[in-house]
Amino acid sequence: MKIGFIGLGRMGHHVAANLMKAGHSVTVWNRSQEPVAALVAKGAAAAKTPDEAMQGDAVFSMLSNDQVMRDVGLAGPLLEKCAKNLIHINLATISAAFAKELAAAHASRGLGYISAPVFGRPEMAEAAQLVLVAGGPAEQIARMQPVFDVIGARTVPLDAAEKANLFKIAGNFMIAAELEATGEAFALLRKGGVDPALFHDVLSGRLFTGAVFKNYGTMILNRVYEPAGFALTLGLKDVNLARSAAEGLGMTLPTAELLKTHYDEAVSWGWQDKDWAAIGEVPAKKAGV
Repeated sequence: MKIGFIGLGRMGHHVAANLMKAGHSVTVWNRSQEPVAALVAKGAAAAKTPDEAMQGDAVFSMLSNDQVMRDVGLAGPLLEKCAKNLIHINLATISAAFAKELAAAHASRGLGYISAPVFGRPEMAEAAQLVLVAGGPAEQIARMQPVFDVIGARTVPLDAAEKANLFKIAGNFMIAAELEATGEAFALLRKGGVDPALFHDVLSGRLFTGAVFKNYGTMILNRVYEPAGFALTLGLKDVNLARSAAEGLGMTLPTAELLKTHYDEAVSWGWQDKDWAAIGEVPAKKAGV
């Protein structure tokens, strides 16, 4: 399949590389040229402009937020220059409202659109072990499923683009809440003279056996937040997406308000380039431990 790829950040360049490994013809575009050059050296074609990456059978995009997608032109202007019958697969975590807008914009021009935000850190992207939450028309998802299979371990199909992004937003909200709770628990233990390493070892082997507590818990325990696999500012963005989604649905998320406060404080302390797990350090800093 002839595939374009727009956005070669910490995750995107691994996904694009896996598409190439599977034998697809891949044309890449990125604002900075270093990741483009790295993939060109492996056999990719370089697009001089984003629309040059949208002339094949499909284009993947993985940009950081709603506004960046608008700035690049994926909400309208670029759609006038796409190949006929192109399917756009957006792997980014964006607002549910924007996902709905994108789906309508593509459909009005006879183009396909699938919101397929992913669960997984860069090492999972490299190992093709991502979980894709794919929202869109069933026939479009079926057409792209063989491609999804070479970049991820599981595809979760949903019947609308905005539902896929709401799914991902809710998932990231839960992860952020666990990071906060883990940090609070470790701070409580340190303040009381109890070894948090023992606590982590016991609970990760019995009650909290999932990857979030085991892996992120280890980061918070060891207080190592760099290099960031998922930047703290992106965590703040996703918490705000959850808050906005809740507001749009006429409800509140009290935990999200606390998370926003702590992420804002972390940014004010200059932690913006640390991993988003550094929110677990905020309770410790406040407790003086």
